[in-house]
Order: sequence, then structure tokens, then C-alpha cells
Amino acid sequence: MKILITGGAGYIGSMVCHSLADHGHEPIIIDSMITGSRQQVDQFPTFTGDIADDDLIKNIIKEHPEIESVVHCAGKILVAESALNPDQYYYENVSKSLQLFTTLRTIGIKKILFSSSASIYEAKNGESVDEDSILSPLSPYAKTKFMTELILEDFCNAFEIGGIVLRYFNPIGADPKMRCGPSLDNTSHLLGNLVRAAEGYTANIKITGSNWPTKDGTGVRDYIHVWDLAEAHVAALESFHSILASKSKFEKINIGGGSPTTVKEFIETFEQVYGCEIATVEAPPRDGDTAGAFANIRKAERLMNWQPRMSVEQGIADAIKWHRKMTD
Repeated sequence: MKILITGGAGYIGSMVCHSLADHGHEPIIIDSMITGSRQQVDQFPTFTGDIADDDLIKNIIKEHPEIESVVHCAGKILVAESALNPDQYYYENVSKSLQLFTTLRTIGIKKILFSSSASIYEAKNGESVDEDSILSPLSPYAKTKFMTELILEDFCNAFEIGGIVLRYFNPIGADPKMRCGPSLDNTSHLLGNLVRAAEGYTANIKITGSNWPTKDGTGVRDYIHVWDLAEAHVAALESFHSILASKSKFEKINIGGGSPTTVKEFIETFEQVYGCEIATVEAPPRDGDTAGAFANIRKAERLMNWQPRMSVEQGIADAIKWHRKMTD
């Protein structure tokens, strides 16, 4: 298959590209390169530009008429930033997605895979959530993911389009072959901050929220190795028709590790993998933070024949290895 990946030079998008190529597929990338890294995907055909550029999308499809599916990873992703600049998030994530879907419909693309987020769940008590659990997106970022899901679902119901939404939980790590990995500039992710603290770049780690209704008071997360997440995209694309073979042309699927880990537990695991102790300080929750939740992944297992294979420890080890590669 030949697949167009929006945001294909980003953290998730680049993983998806390499995973697709490893499975014999051909990824084509469109990325603004505002935050993406061309170096990590330089072997793939890449178009620099905006997903809302109607002419560019049409030219890509004209140049690569075999494209039959689009994986939509492009968008702004920082929760705290979304609270400060909600206008940017609604424009970049929602308005531009609507324009993209409209263009894809016009040129006859019938399969869209959208990267959504577990942040849309209510997630009050660190509980397990399935795809029918209560939704209550709090941050503008989470709301943009929910709104884009609704837009895609309506497109699927009204037009000749099939849509699959993958709701990501907490991806960690890097490509095990070290071809791509997370940006070292992103300070919003716990694992990256732990690596920086262990390597001496920062003095301590802030635990944002320590009075949640969880077993140790810190938030619950569901960590998944980013390579397992990338492989889930391949499984979804390869099973697209069978996933949508029943009554619906639209399906939403959780993609996570399937087990809960509190922030304190994750820090302890990091200390064991790295071999050092990390100084921590408690801080108030950030706007949009919740107690968290973990994924019920039975639908992914049933519809996609997918399940995570790599451990949290492997995700941590690969993140450390990536950081050292990029700073050597």
C-alpha cells in the first residue's frame, strides 16, 4: 500500500512511516516542518507544507495516484499551551482537519485513520476505560481531538468515506533501531524530563498533582512503547476493510498498554532502569490534568489482532539510548 501520512516527520508520524516501510508499504509524508524532523524520515518522499493547502494535497495525490489511505497525525499537541492559546489549537487542529477531510473527499480518498487521544475520557479515578466510557475533554487540546473525531464520524456517515480513530494513551520510547525518536525540546512529557534530570540537565522532577484518588495519590497513566503504537497503525490499515465490515463506516479503538502505572511507580521504574535516584518536588496539577485512566484494549485485540509486545522498561531504555545518540 501507498499511504499519505500527515505530520509524518513528527514523533508519532515518523514511527508510523518506518513501521509501514518495515512491513513493505510506502509512506508519503506531508509535514509543515515547524516541529518535525526531516532528518528522521529523509528516505521517504516528503512534501513540506500545510494540510489545509488544497492545491498541495491534490498535487501529492496526482504525483502518487496509488495513495489509497491517509493517516492524519498532524496537529498541535501541548496541553498547557492549548490552555494559553486555544485559538491556535482550534484553528490548527480542527479547522485544518475539516479542510483536509473536505479535500480528501473531493479527490476520492475513502480511508482515513485519525490519531486521537485518551485525554478525551472523563478519567476521574484512574480507572479502566473502553471506547464507550464517558467522555469529558477538559483542555482545549483534548477538545480539538474530540471535535475532530465528531467531524470525521459525520463525514463517514454522510459520504463514501471509512474512518478509524485510534485513541492513544501514553507513548514512550524511540524506534528500537534508533532511526527516529522524541524531540529533546519537548518538556511536557515525564520520561523526557526524567532523562534530562538523570543526565544532569535539570535538578529535579515536578510531580504535578499528588492528591488524586489513586493508590499513591499521583496520576495514573497507561504507558505504551511508541513502536507498539506505530505497529497498531499498520494493523489498522491492513485490517481496514474487516474492521469496518459490520454496520458502521466509522470505528474508534483504544491503543494503550492495557495496565495502570502511577507517576510515582513510573519514576521508580525509571530509577531502576537508569541506575540512579531522581529528586522530585510536588507541584499543583496543571490546567486540564486528571487522575488519569488506563486502556481496555480488547477491541484492538479483536478487530486488529493487535496487542502491545514491548515493556515499559524497554520504552524507558530506548528513550535513554535515543537521548544519548542525539546529544553525543
